[in-house]
Amino acid sequence: MKILLVAGGSPELWPQFESTDYDLFVGIDRGTWHLLARGITPNFAVGDFDSLSASEREKVFATIPDVLSSIPEKDDTDTQLALAETFKRYPTADVCLIGATGGRLDHLLANLWLGVEPRFVPHLAQLTLQDRQNVVTYLAPGSYTIEKVPTMKYLGYCCLTPVTDLTLSKSKYTLDHVHVAQPTSWASNEFVGPTAEISFSAGIIAVVQSKDRA
Repeated sequence: MKILLVAGGSPELWPQFESTDYDLFVGIDRGTWHLLARGITPNFAVGDFDSLSASEREKVFATIPDVLSSIPEKDDTDTQLALAETFKRYPTADVCLIGATGGRLDHLLANLWLGVEPRFVPHLAQLTLQDRQNVVTYLAPGSYTIEKVPTMKYLGYCCLTPVTDLTLSKSKYTLDHVHVAQPTSWASNEFVGPTAEISFSAGIIAVVQSKDRA
């Protein structure tokens, strides 16, 4: 099952997709309104909806029968709540999160570091963050072959934690059993073929495939 989670970031930064590309849609706060504006009714919505006007909130609650409403003063962000609820309902689903980048920096960092939260670590391989310029996936320790996204140029490895025995091969820049002592982004690498390889024995890494803005 493929599920699209839509946070409140500008639709101008969304990647291209069709409603038939996903089995379910989840609206997160203002992302719910953006989906409705596109003609897609979310299967459920999550948030405090403080970014919506009174009339927008009224339409959301009248249109979507399954709305999980939270208070604005809370420990989790709306995105964290939505992701947790999605994996609670659909623990084996592949989840793509959009509308989570391009705005406030604190929101971006909170979303990027979703992969290190213990409750989401079991679902690392199922989670993708995406916008018009970037595709982000997550890796737990192991050995992997990374397939190039055809529309992207650059390959980045963002160590979200300290990482042990990091080895990069079959890419423009390589590493051999490097210990990374603090969160570090190995940016602006590139594929030299259709795939690249990475291995490490401890830590969590976000793989970022990206391109310059046209």
